[in-house]
Amino acid sequence: MAVKSYNFTVESGGYCHLEDITSAVAGCLDKSGLRDGICCVAVAGSTAGISTLEYEPGLLKDIPEFYEKYLPSGTSYHHDETWHDGNGFSHMRSFLLKTSHTVPFSDSRLILGTWQQIVLADFDNKQRTRKVIVQLVGE
Repeated sequence: MAVKSYNFTVESGGYCHLEDITSAVAGCLDKSGLRDGICCVAVAGSTAGISTLEYEPGLLKDIPEFYEKYLPSGTSYHHDETWHDGNGFSHMRSFLLKTSHTVPFSDSRLILGTWQQIVLADFDNKQRTRKVIVQLVGE
């Protein structure tokens, strides 16, 4: 079993910015030379998350609306009292989504559904440069 690690950055607008990172992750797999195994994709930070979805215009509107409804940005959070940075909602959203996601691969290809893409969700209240880590375990 081999373990290979890669990373890349994503420029994000924050505020529930959703970015399709599937091709960048697949590029890491291509570089690795591995054929079969597991790919863990993670974002460094506690105000972003990684998941999969169908990256289409309707969901790109629905998902931010969902988070705004259930974890609104205009609400005061205890975190804001501690740090006075106004991004308590960002941490809550990241906690709900999680900062990593695992995708299997076979024959050097990510095993994803036809309409499934790997997505970075940046919830912070400002623009950010996000570091995405891809760790591959396989043979």
